[in-house]
Amino acid sequence: MSGNIAYYSRKGDEPGETSRMDDASQIKEIVAAQFRSLAWGGGAEPDWEAFARGFLADARLYPAARPARPQTIEEFIDRMKRLRTEGRLASFRETLLGCTVQVFGNVAVAFAACEMLENDSTVSRDVSAIVLVRDPTGWRIAAQAWDMETGANRIPDELRR
Repeated sequence: MSGNIAYYSRKGDEPGETSRMDDASQIKEIVAAQFRSLAWGGGAEPDWEAFARGFLADARLYPAARPARPQTIEEFIDRMKRLRTEGRLASFRETLLGCTVQVFGNVAVAFAACEMLENDSTVSRDVSAIVLVRDPTGWRIAAQAWDMETGANRIPDELRR
């Protein structure tokens, strides 16, 4: 274990952490790009293509609402676009607070804490659990689920910078 990243060897890895560190860095960049792409207001426009690029075509998202109902990437994007168009979400920004990554061969799990600013006034925080797989193009998100922080459900210290 190195810092907040756990590494497990994949077939063909030499001892050492170079390729596994590269994997974790790539995964953290996919997560960061996802949060950066979902921003609008104050002249900023969302980058829906950049958001979708990190996912496998058949990936599923599981929002915090219960009961859990999976959404496709397209359904999630359409919902966010609708909230924006209706003015219910006139501005939106996400800030990555911290991310841990575990890699084992061609699979990985990332936990990412995020702070959201909605309509320049409402702040909330959540944690996403992200399952990734390596395909011929690199790491891609296969599934993502998240839950909101509450007074009784606080973000763990290891996920806060």
